Amino acid sequence: MKENENLKGKDLINVGIYGAIYCVLMTAAAMLGYIPIMLPLLTVICPLICGIPMMLFMTKVRKFGMVTLMGGIVGIYLWITGMGYWPAVFGFVFGFLTDLLNKSGNYKSASKIIIGNGIFHIILFGNMLPLYLNPDAYFASRQSFGQDYITSLSNIMQPWTAPVLVFCCFVFGILGAQLGRKILKHHFIKAGIV
Repeated sequence: MKENENLKGKDLINVGIYGAIYCVLMTAAAMLGYIPIMLPLLTVICPLICGIPMMLFMTKVRKFGMVTLMGGIVGIYLWITGMGYWPAVFGFVFGFLTDLLNKSGNYKSASKIIIGNGIFHIILFGNMLPLYLNPDAYFASRQSFGQDYITSLSNIMQPWTAPVLVFCCFVFGILGAQLGRKILKHHFIKAGIV
């Protein structure tokens, strides 16, 4: 790597600031998950809400690794807040894939940044994967929510819903990015993203 491509303190500060903003907004939206029907809808709500700070973050990204770190921060945050280790795995994997896509557009291609936001938000499905892989263990960890919650959620989260939720993360990630781009049009112009 060339010296000017190495991540500097300013880059890491940007990752930390926008990672924190993202996690706060995601957590606020995730409170709706206490209502069983709202849990799968978080794959719609979170990408739309979090698309705005993600797009502002993308106006600051010019080096490979920043989006991977952002995905890692989001994933590790979800892990330490009780969502299991899958979000951390998804965070690094989908953050890295988003980084690769954005780099291929030299961090200036609006279309690649928007599609990348859809890829990035597949991280959110990492929260729900344990529910499909081992529902008994998942619901055992949710006993404090009550049996009505567990019964309702198990009726909603049928196996066929898994690909639908991945699709929602991706599509609404794209829509959230487009919303963020419209709101932050001035910042995109200033950053030279076309």
